[in-house]
Amino acid sequence: MEMTRREFVSGTAAMAAAFALPGGAAQEISQRKEGTGMLKGISPAISPDLLKTLAEMGHGDEIVISDAHFPGHTFNSRVLRADGLGADTLLAGIIPLFELDAYATPVVMMAAVPGDTLDPAVEAKYRKALGYTGEIERVERFAFYERAKKAYAVVISGETAKYGNIILKKGVTPLPAQA
Repeated sequence: MEMTRREFVSGTAAMAAAFALPGGAAQEISQRKEGTGMLKGISPAISPDLLKTLAEMGHGDEIVISDAHFPGHTFNSRVLRADGLGADTLLAGIIPLFELDAYATPVVMMAAVPGDTLDPAVEAKYRKALGYTGEIERVERFAFYERAKKAYAVVISGETAKYGNIILKKGVTPLPAQA
């Protein structure tokens, strides 16, 4: 289901009113100008549909951020488009909202097809965007496709780098410390 920014803002206001958020937050949300759709601390690269998808995912779920050439619709029924955005831009927008799995390798990339080579700059660019220094699992092309079939969603970016596909595995979001 596609959602416009206006529908997202209206839905957020209705949900806040229904749950009576503390400190007048429900009133503040419902009084926002319709159509502004901007939230503090969320990258403008994160669409309302992507934000909804990230919120729906549970721990252990995976999301594919693919390059522009990836056959996402072939492998998954939940496909989001982020045309014109590099995968690194999406990763940088996602990571402040997304806890990586602490119990399994949370980052997976496609390995080069035999006879082909990887550009190390792609991995470096993604590591920088994620602020991630841990292990990245490399999987064979068809194994990557199988993971994409089981993923919660596929986001097709505007990334044009060869082997520019990456999978993130969601972890458990820590609760804030109780006072």
